[in-house]
Amino acid sequence: MIAIIDYDAGNLNSAYKALVHLGKEPVITREREEILAADHIILPGVGAFGEAMKQLRSFGIPEVLHEAVDKGIPLMGICLGMQLLFDDSEESPGASGLGILKGRIVKIPDTPGHKIPHMGWNSLEMQKKSRLFTGLAEGTEVYFVHSYYLEPAEEEIVAARTQYGASMAVAVESGSVFGCQFHPEKSGILGLRILENFVGL
Repeated sequence: MIAIIDYDAGNLNSAYKALVHLGKEPVITREREEILAADHIILPGVGAFGEAMKQLRSFGIPEVLHEAVDKGIPLMGICLGMQLLFDDSEESPGASGLGILKGRIVKIPDTPGHKIPHMGWNSLEMQKKSRLFTGLAEGTEVYFVHSYYLEPAEEEIVAARTQYGASMAVAVESGSVFGCQFHPEKSGILGLRILENFVGL
């Protein structure tokens, strides 16, 4: 069973439909028992970092996700969901993230020719052999919608980067924890392959 975390701040339908397209039977849930019984967990997210963390806490989800990680259940954060895996964000000063991985979220620099938010397709620069990218080539293009990006405390967790006014870490892998700043569920056939790789772990 694949649990998609419902905390009233996520774009649930696109992830749900992508998984159904892959022949899976995802469950949208915020229930502790269902989350901890899952084979895989996806944490989607749209909106602001601080408000999303407030919503997660209101449902008691941070503790459940930490417990799931301790159990080794594969967890993937998508877009804001990836950002929430880390310590904090410039978007919401004073708001703590989940702290499952170490690093902070910073604003994309204002540079000529680069509109913010970053919306559209960009190519991936693979940084290490990641299980998410099995069967994908260097330069695979994926779809982004974001204004903030990750500055990791540990470069070794970075699975891929992209260039957009800065070299941005846009995918991570650390043990059973994964993150994609881009939207695999909106990235066509190759994005579906990334999701398939994840749920195949």
